[in-house]
Amino acid sequence: MAEPSGSSPSHPTGVAAFFDLDKTIIASSSALAFSKPMLRHGLISRRAALKSAYAQLVFSLSGADEDRTERMRAEISALCAGWDVAQVRAIVSETLHDIVEPLVYAEAADLIAWHRENGHDVIVLSAAGEEVVSPIAAMLGTTRSVATRMQIVDGRYSGQVEFYCYGEQKAVAAKELAADYGYDLAACFAYSDSSTDVPLLETVGKPHAVNPDRALRRVATERGWPVLTFTNPVSLRSRIPAPTPTTVALGVGIGALAAGMTWYGLSRRKRGDETSAPA
Repeated sequence: MAEPSGSSPSHPTGVAAFFDLDKTIIASSSALAFSKPMLRHGLISRRAALKSAYAQLVFSLSGADEDRTERMRAEISALCAGWDVAQVRAIVSETLHDIVEPLVYAEAADLIAWHRENGHDVIVLSAAGEEVVSPIAAMLGTTRSVATRMQIVDGRYSGQVEFYCYGEQKAVAAKELAADYGYDLAACFAYSDSSTDVPLLETVGKPHAVNPDRALRRVATERGWPVLTFTNPVSLRSRIPAPTPTTVALGVGIGALAAGMTWYGLSRRKRGDETSAPA
C-alpha cells in the first residue's frame, strides 16, 4: 500500500498513530451499528430515540461549541442512566462479531498494519464508550484505546460521564499519552473524518483527513493536510479472533444518540410500506 504522507522508510521510536473510530476505521457509527439489538432489548425507547436523535442532528449541523457539547453530555447521561451493564455486555457479546467485522474499512486495516510494521503504536480515540471501543481496538490489533467513560454504580450506568472523549478532550488525551509513553507528537500521525477532531489533528505533526466532512475538508485544504478516501468495508472474520464475552460490552457515547432514531425511522417506514401495500 502507499505510505502515508510524511512517512519515511525508517522505523522511528516514540511515534504513535491516533485514529478516530466512527467513519474513519469503520464505515458507520459504532453505536448506530447496534441500534437494532438495542431497541429490541428495550435499552432505547422510541420516544427517547426520537428526542436524542433530533438533538444529535441539530448538534451536527450547527457545530460543536461548548454549550452544545454540554447539552449532548446531558443527553448521553439521560439516555444511558439505569442501563444494566451485564445486560448490555450480553447483547454486544452476541452481536459484535457479526455487526462490526463487515464495517471495517480495508484501507484502515491496511494502514493500521503499516503503522505496526513500522514500529508505531496505534491508538484509537473515540467518543463512543470504552466498553465497545476497547474490544474493537483489540480486534484490530491496536496498541491501546481511549474512549468515553460512563460511571457504573451497583452494576448500572449512573448517568454520569466520567470522561467525554470528544473534541478538545481527544487532543488532551493524545498529549497525556505522549507524556506517559514518550511519544514525539511532532512525529506522530492522526486520522479523522470530523471537524470536531481538528484539535487532535493540530496536536500532531502528520494529520490526515479521512472521508472528511465539509468543514474538515476546508480546513485540510487550507492547511495542506492530506485527504484520504476510504471506500471498501470488508469482513475481517479471517483476520481477527472472536471477542470473548468477558471483554465485550456496549459503548455509550455521542453516536448512541442517533442510533435509536435511525432504526425507529426504518421501522416506521417498513410498517408504512406494509400497510399501504396492495393485497
